[in-house]
Amino acid sequence: MKTAQIKRHQIIGLKELRENMEEYIERVKKGASFTVARRSQPIFEILPVGEREDESAWETVADLTVIDPDGVSAKDVLRSLKKLHGKDR
Repeated sequence: MKTAQIKRHQIIGLKELRENMEEYIERVKKGASFTVARRSQPIFEILPVGEREDESAWETVADLTVIDPDGVSAKDVLRSLKKLHGKDR
């Protein structure tokens, strides 16, 4: 059985990323990383979680999927925060 080899790091265009987002998400899940460029200028990198040196700086503050597995609207979160801090108007 032949296994596909994933390039570890590539430069891709912003338009290419936008048009093929799901494909790039799957590739990142498999360990690939990308530098995204616009007009031949690098603008950001996409890396798999855990590949950054400062990964210990990542902290989950609140997991809102505990409330609702599909997520919670930002509007509801902001309303609750305002109530919590006495700024409900």
